[in-house]
Amino acid sequence: MPSIEDPRVDRSPDSPVSADRLRIGDCLVDVPLREIMAPGTRHPLRVTPKSMGVLLALVEQAGSVVSRDALLAGVWPDTLPTNDVITQAITQLRKAFGEQRGNPRYIETIAKNGYRLLAEVEWLDSDAGIEPPQEPAELAVASFSPTIAGAPPAIDLPPPPQPAAAGKRSRTKGAALALAALTLMLLAASAMWWVQRTRQASGIVQPSAAATTAPARSYQLITSSPGFEIFPTLSPDASQVAYVVLPDGSTGGSRIVVQTTDQSQPRQLTEPPPGTWDSAPAWAPNGREIAFLRLVPGERCQVMAISLGGGAERELTRCAPQSRPSFDWSPDSGSLVFSSLASGSGPPGLRRFDLSTGQWRHLAYGATRRDVDHLPRYSPDGKWIAFIRNAPLGDLWRIPAEGGVAEPLTRQRAEFRGWDWTPDGKAIVFGRRVDGHTRLYRLDIASRSLQDFGVEDAQTPSIAAKADALAFVQRKPRFGIYRLPLDPGEGSDGAAAERLFASSGRDVLPAVSPDGGQLLFASDRSGDFGLWWGQLDRPDSLRLIDGLHPESRHLPVWSRDSRRALVVGTDNQGHFGLFEVQPENGQIAALPLPVKSEELLTAAYLPDPRQLLVIAGSGSDRQRLLLLEKNGSRWRTLTALDDVSAVKVDWSQQRLLFTRLGEDGLWQADLALSPASVRIVDRQYPLSDRYRTWTVSGDGQIEYLEYLSSCAASLRHIGGGRSHPRPRCLQPEQLATISGFSANRRNRAVYLALAAEDGADIAFMPLPGAAKPKQRDWSKYLL
Repeated sequence: MPSIEDPRVDRSPDSPVSADRLRIGDCLVDVPLREIMAPGTRHPLRVTPKSMGVLLALVEQAGSVVSRDALLAGVWPDTLPTNDVITQAITQLRKAFGEQRGNPRYIETIAKNGYRLLAEVEWLDSDAGIEPPQEPAELAVASFSPTIAGAPPAIDLPPPPQPAAAGKRSRTKGAALALAALTLMLLAASAMWWVQRTRQASGIVQPSAAATTAPARSYQLITSSPGFEIFPTLSPDASQVAYVVLPDGSTGGSRIVVQTTDQSQPRQLTEPPPGTWDSAPAWAPNGREIAFLRLVPGERCQVMAISLGGGAERELTRCAPQSRPSFDWSPDSGSLVFSSLASGSGPPGLRRFDLSTGQWRHLAYGATRRDVDHLPRYSPDGKWIAFIRNAPLGDLWRIPAEGGVAEPLTRQRAEFRGWDWTPDGKAIVFGRRVDGHTRLYRLDIASRSLQDFGVEDAQTPSIAAKADALAFVQRKPRFGIYRLPLDPGEGSDGAAAERLFASSGRDVLPAVSPDGGQLLFASDRSGDFGLWWGQLDRPDSLRLIDGLHPESRHLPVWSRDSRRALVVGTDNQGHFGLFEVQPENGQIAALPLPVKSEELLTAAYLPDPRQLLVIAGSGSDRQRLLLLEKNGSRWRTLTALDDVSAVKVDWSQQRLLFTRLGEDGLWQADLALSPASVRIVDRQYPLSDRYRTWTVSGDGQIEYLEYLSSCAASLRHIGGGRSHPRPRCLQPEQLATISGFSANRRNRAVYLALAAEDGADIAFMPLPGAAKPKQRDWSKYLL
């Protein structure tokens, strides 16, 4: 085992906190993004979190043998995996490094023992600028993996009036990583070694050098009541926080409260009438009042303000009940900037509302009808307005505050979960969702580099305007797959839900086969996010589809004969793309399509076996529905339709049904995707931020899953024109995820991912800065 002074590993006290990039041999490794750039390649290869964990363990003991038992104890501490998981991780790393079979230059296998890292290791200061082996532009702009996945304002919480659903359970994952104990008894010392190496990524809370347990977290929870506390907004001096409260088991409305930024008793700030949702509070820069959104579903939408010093609420302006606007204060507290209109007349893009005159002004920056700009925020100096363009899979953009040329800040096609500026205006902190989990990241505006805060299950950050402090929502849901009757009886308050293939993990994306006998779903029950299959009448048939990690945006899509399924995800070699799975025998085959693999979102079978439907990205802020046809071994694009967010095939009526980016409603087209056949079939549902919560049953009936004030999981027939039958309540209190569900008319059942345990709390912490720690936290990359 190398000593701590081993020159191949830089452990100097000046090693920067953001030194999350390193050079291993001739390759560059970006740890937060889990990307490895090998010489001669055009793009970095993204590896799984567990593969990165294995690599970091080898890096820590570069030149020495790390046993399989030590790797299992450190990287898979809370599970009972087989040695195959290590083999798969090593195989993926070798592919990323460009290793040739029989000629190991990076990772050597030590028979019957473990593995050893052969190449030299150098940690790189992110401030110094890094020259990659080839294609410098590929690493100059931080980009997200296509496994990123939903969109503001939906935050997997129930925002009024159509709260996005999901679930909660505090569940510890991952293990602490620490300084290696200099001992020959590696197996006995491995657990202690991982613990001693750990520290919090922000550098705000430092454990003592002698600590032998996981360090204290860098944040504190300042709320702990049952139910949901969401949408925090900090006062400019960070002394107080206002947030939205949804009491446990309540579906009748929400209110806004305010408290000091510690575990103090909150006081109620707004007094909404029964059945009214107060949400989206925004603290004015002058510190004296809070603006918020008041909604009565289907009836009224108001932007309100209330003084912190007391007094009555006042209406600032009105909004369309279906538009659900987002807004922010100008730095002088004299106006509000609003998101794009979801529908209606007037110029496209952001709008400014002057509070003294009541006048609206549209900002000129080249926005078109196809651009839906959401969650606008003024920079602290008032020079810029940044926003998220084209959710649910969007990017951060900015414009000069008075209008001008729009500039993309990211090219991620990410599923953002809120964002805010740092007080100096030089960075943005945002939440993003990957594999069913959300984390906080810091984006440096100048360099476009990213820093992972290492906080799991965190979203909707709020940063104080005049203090380096951060509040956010922490939510650790636990979902289960449930079967419920598709048509509950008239006047039913919900039927008893039958839980399928129960686990202590997060089970999501339930896809029932057309024959009604099989279920595919995604789960992290084995430690990693994997694809699982089982026969519904045989609980003992459940097994992992080994070798494929599904992305978490869309359900697997079955073939009509129930023998195959299409899944977008990553294989054990790190290849991201579209795969065809035969669930019964576990066979997996990659489909080489004429689109960039990183842009793939979902796919669907068509009656013609030579054809496929694919939704893929088209540039940084667009996505398209493609009709592909196979000619021999090659696929070609026949036609395309822009701005499609989700698609399903209605086999009974031989048509395509789809939703569009940033627009409420449902459209249809013929199977050839001919332009003349495109028409709208429902102008109201699905809502744009619930674009995945609908399905088509075998007889062509379109079912829409929604959240109502009287029912947490309600099913409604849609697609019949202007009239909609009364919704049927499936579960009055258990929230359903917004990532999708399935239904089957043959067994008259619906399959949902419901919250087995749920809730959300407000957390508070000093804003992680540029402090340079002496140790690195690697445990965050293993989650």
